[in-house]
Amino acid sequence: MSNGYGEERCVSAAPVLSTPGRTEPSIQIEAELWARGLRLVAGVDEVGRGCVAGPVVAAACILPPGIEDIPGVRDSKTLSARQRERLAEEIRRVALGIGLGAASRREIDQYNIRQASALAMRRALARLGAWDFVLYDGRPLPELDPERTMAVVKGDASCLSIACASILAKVTRDALMARLARRHPEYGWERNAGYGTAEHLDALLRVGPTPHHRRTFAPVRDLLAAQDPGARP
Repeated sequence: MSNGYGEERCVSAAPVLSTPGRTEPSIQIEAELWARGLRLVAGVDEVGRGCVAGPVVAAACILPPGIEDIPGVRDSKTLSARQRERLAEEIRRVALGIGLGAASRREIDQYNIRQASALAMRRALARLGAWDFVLYDGRPLPELDPERTMAVVKGDASCLSIACASILAKVTRDALMARLARRHPEYGWERNAGYGTAEHLDALLRVGPTPHHRRTFAPVRDLLAAQDPGARP
């Protein structure tokens, strides 16, 4: 079953942890895993699921066991661009390992956004190198090994390593969309990062879609259908 933005809903028996009400990330979950001898605990998060243009980007981040905090780190959505860039530098300095991965617009349209997000996460982990256990934001993904991973609902707000991954993914994707904006200046991607803002959707109606627009997402799909009712997304 899918929604208008290419999202396929699924049910999985993979481990999931809910952390309601937490506003600042902590290392509570990581510390429990470190105490069990799992020293290389990676936080993973993705950015760009809800965009109508561009790839989905994921980051994986391993923090050193025993770290207590990185001042200022929290859910990337609550930070300004300048704060994220400053914190990304600090995270890169502190982290034992960082991996980045992405799934393209074409892959998003081919598989759906949930599967593409999982693919981006797996690619980030492949580039990370060795790891013992993974904590990732959101609901369980069947593509990730349930024996070595755990989904953490609202993990980008509650789990320090996931919050770090969230910042790294956001900074990376924003920079990519800013570069694409130089080729396609009408859509304001340097400001909206490909999300469906009024500015972006207005340009989409005026100018039409680029090769970076997601054909299976409702605003683009509906526009293409109106232009050519017999076309496939």
